[in-house]
Amino acid sequence: MFPMPRVPGGVDGWNKTHQFGAAWDTEEGRANILSFDPEGKNQKIVAAGLRNPSGITIQPATGQLWAVVNERDGLGDNTPFDYATHVQKGAFYGWPWYYIGVHEDPRHKGERTDLKDQITIPDVLIQTHSAPLQIVFYDGASFPAQYKGNAFVTLHGSWDRSRRTGYKVVRLLFDDSGKPTGEYEDFMTGFVISDKQVWGRPVGVAVAADGSLFVTEDGNGTIWRVSYQEPGAH
Repeated sequence: MFPMPRVPGGVDGWNKTHQFGAAWDTEEGRANILSFDPEGKNQKIVAAGLRNPSGITIQPATGQLWAVVNERDGLGDNTPFDYATHVQKGAFYGWPWYYIGVHEDPRHKGERTDLKDQITIPDVLIQTHSAPLQIVFYDGASFPAQYKGNAFVTLHGSWDRSRRTGYKVVRLLFDDSGKPTGEYEDFMTGFVISDKQVWGRPVGVAVAADGSLFVTEDGNGTIWRVSYQEPGAH
């Protein structure tokens, strides 16, 4: 819950001076993606209502901004999905009143029904509580051709779920025009020993100059390099 705003006119006053999704008082600026000029000035809100956009990148094929988002906790094992999405300028993604479209957070029931029809739905839904942290598009040349233009996302792993999920790196699938199919598949797994024990939690991902993939994780402090070798090569 948010503290009461310190602006004249209460909620109405706040709504007249702040973009959709802006938090109140000490949390102002949260759940937004911001832009600045190279000198760090001229701050602008690119999009709002993204609960925790932990990783952002530019898609080379389209020039679009993409983000991966950790959605809210406390609504159960399977609600709501985390997600990856291209970020539309001026868009509102729901936080804190709604999630994944018009699904209302029961903790804010009836508070902002005026926003219900103004929510942008994200592109790729990711299993609830997987905790995506970083995204990178693959523009290297050493992986098989079908990987070109796809994206890798690190899933740090759940804490607010009765059975673990995440703890892996996944590959988001895109078509030849650069549009997401809405699907993803496992790429790097094996960090989970049981529902009570894991030994690795993926955090960062980057494409190296030689086309291999670097993955960092903070379960045991390892940096992994993932490369590809043609079958039969020595």
